[in-house]
Amino acid sequence: MNFHEEEKVHIYLAGDSTVSTYKKTLAPRMGWGQVLDEMFNERVMIHNEAVSKRSSKSFYNEGRLTKIVNHLQQGDYLFIQFGHNDEKVNDPSRYTEPFTTYKKYLKKYILAARSKGAFPVLITPVERRKFSPDGHIVHTHGDYPKAMKQLAEEENVPVIDLTSKSNQLFSKLGANKTKELFLWLPPNKNPHFPEGKKDNTHFQERGAYIVASLVIDGIKELNLPIKEHIVNQDK
Repeated sequence: MNFHEEEKVHIYLAGDSTVSTYKKTLAPRMGWGQVLDEMFNERVMIHNEAVSKRSSKSFYNEGRLTKIVNHLQQGDYLFIQFGHNDEKVNDPSRYTEPFTTYKKYLKKYILAARSKGAFPVLITPVERRKFSPDGHIVHTHGDYPKAMKQLAEEENVPVIDLTSKSNQLFSKLGANKTKELFLWLPPNKNPHFPEGKKDNTHFQERGAYIVASLVIDGIKELNLPIKEHIVNQDK
């Protein structure tokens, strides 16, 4: 069956470089939001508005939330993942403090979505790849995930704990296997990164799909109505 545009469910993504879509000239670098549409049927349309190097504060102050809100309609979703750049304590244009300004800015996204009859969904920041010398995963986001979950409870907003989900997965895979998910590339193997790359924040294709599948797991666990439009995906 063909569905008219107005019959589709629209999901808008607000976030940073771990979510955003990249040009082919940067392949295999991918954000998880870049592949999310493949995990839903034709009823769902993904609008990936995530932008590299943005925090909840800078994204908002640049008017990017306003741009999304101008398109939001009743029944749409706004997925919100920030944290990586909110941690930039030496950059006042991006830095937020977990339990004060971080929560303050995230609340603006929640209220904006609700003002249009849309559903906000908070997503704690996906973990970075960092292991201790003895091979144990190291938490890299401090109090930001805790602050987001606290806000979710205060505002009665569903939250996908992507920090915990990714932390558990990376811990299970270990230091070497996780390199296959992140943008770890040897020299002279990829024309876009001829000198190679050792990036513990951003994903290559396989990592983007796996992290997106963790988001899908969260949707199912929260029993969000859009779960009926999820298609089967192999991790």
